[in-house]
Amino acid sequence: MYKVIMVDDDYPVLELLSEAIDWPALGLELQGMYENGAVAYQAVRESPPDIVITDIGMPKMNGIELLRELKAIKPNLKAIILTCHDDFEFAKQALQLSVHEYMLKETFVPEDLRSLLKEMKRQLDTERQALKEMDRLQRLAHTSGMLVKQRFIRQLLQHPLLHLESWLEEAQQYGIGFENGLSCLPVLAYVDDYLVVKRRFIQEDTLMFAVCNVFDEALSNLDERAVHFVYDAKRSFILIHYRPTLASSIYTETSAMLSRMQSVLRRTLKLSMSFIIGEVSSTPHELQASLLRLSSAVCQRFYMSAGEVAVIHSSDEGKEDLFAWYDAAMNEFRDLMVRGDAAQMQGAMKRWMQRIRDSRCKPEQVKDWALKLLLDMKLKLHALGSFRAANSAEVLHKEADGLDTLDELETWLLRHFHALADRMVELIGRSTRSEIQQACQYVERHMDKRITLDEVAAYLHLNASYFSRLFHKENGITFIEYVTRMKMNRAKELLDQTSHSIGKICEMLGYDNQSYFIKTFKNIVGVTPSEYRGVARDREMVASTRSLKT
Repeated sequence: MYKVIMVDDDYPVLELLSEAIDWPALGLELQGMYENGAVAYQAVRESPPDIVITDIGMPKMNGIELLRELKAIKPNLKAIILTCHDDFEFAKQALQLSVHEYMLKETFVPEDLRSLLKEMKRQLDTERQALKEMDRLQRLAHTSGMLVKQRFIRQLLQHPLLHLESWLEEAQQYGIGFENGLSCLPVLAYVDDYLVVKRRFIQEDTLMFAVCNVFDEALSNLDERAVHFVYDAKRSFILIHYRPTLASSIYTETSAMLSRMQSVLRRTLKLSMSFIIGEVSSTPHELQASLLRLSSAVCQRFYMSAGEVAVIHSSDEGKEDLFAWYDAAMNEFRDLMVRGDAAQMQGAMKRWMQRIRDSRCKPEQVKDWALKLLLDMKLKLHALGSFRAANSAEVLHKEADGLDTLDELETWLLRHFHALADRMVELIGRSTRSEIQQACQYVERHMDKRITLDEVAAYLHLNASYFSRLFHKENGITFIEYVTRMKMNRAKELLDQTSHSIGKICEMLGYDNQSYFIKTFKNIVGVTPSEYRGVARDREMVASTRSLKT
């Protein structure tokens, strides 16, 4: 629907036209009616209409002045002057403004205006279609150019330079050459929070086109020596060809340019990108080697912050075994999750992530560690009650694998932990009685000790007999039965996830008699701890065999 406004200080004329014309039937929307040009201009200057029907002689701002102001904002505006003035000077000014029709009120009939509006609608349709086609052709040409450049950079990274002359000839099309002392500085650009950004753009092709379009336009203003090559939706390369001089530093200039580029990306696409500046190359083979080092800088990228501009460096991965910290982290997060303490959980997450950052652990090991924490915490929820995970292990593994930085991993893990904490508090605290909720949380936090009814009743400042009856009424089982079930569920987790001996697990759960522990486990689970672990290992072996076959 095209928008129309009418402007006339003779209100009966406005009323007549608004009722005499079936606007929707013409594919038009009457956006507003105004008593003079000044009021109309203030109302529509932020979003001008497609068609203006106006009188000339009006107070404050006449029709000619109104059209002049609006056409300065929207040059293709269509205009009809409907007036009592047949003065030649007015008609000449209207002609200069490309007014479509100059109609005198004394000879005007609504049917004439209706026919005129139909013709204007046809013209607007034609113009709109032409703009769409032009946009389509420009996009097609731009996409074609983007794909040619993408092929060029991918071949440089993936294939040896066997035909150097033909490569130099193609590179020259982008202004890249090494004759007469010219050099090239490569830069690798990453989209930060890629999984979030990809969901916002829906399709990877749309994201690639948008990034490529902004880079090409911005670099023409920021640094004409720089050429952008999209590698995939997540990564791009910038090649800066220049002649080295003693008077300037290419690294300083490039860092400043990339900082300005980040501002453009945030303003236009609402996204952040990080950059790693490579090594200066004086030959095609040096350029290829520098690009390969950039694409292999996975560890450096993993420990970068969003929006950071860094120079490539040798990033030695730490030798420390991250899984040696696993039990300590698991116990801390388990305790915080039971309490539902979001603030402390966030603080604990930051401390653990900083410890990982300081140790420079391998990115693959960090992701495995975080994924195991999350999956084991989900198992805990299974043990507490009927709970169906929203995401399968396969989906979570795929998500974790797609995270590029430690900051992204921290945000991802914390988001899942908060969701699990909400669910865990709900499962533990199904009773509306705060005393029962506190008792369940007490059990969860003291799983490594011998827990008695009297001890918990005293903790709650309740009579032991009263607390026992209350717990049974709320949960359908006795408090001691509840403690036993929770400890046996924890025993199953330890048998599944650790190599601790049965005796060690017995101690970890506060039992001082191993025979009693084994007997209790069998009564609850149906098999002894050794038999349970054997079955679990058999299941794991079968799963591994299936995976290998696949």
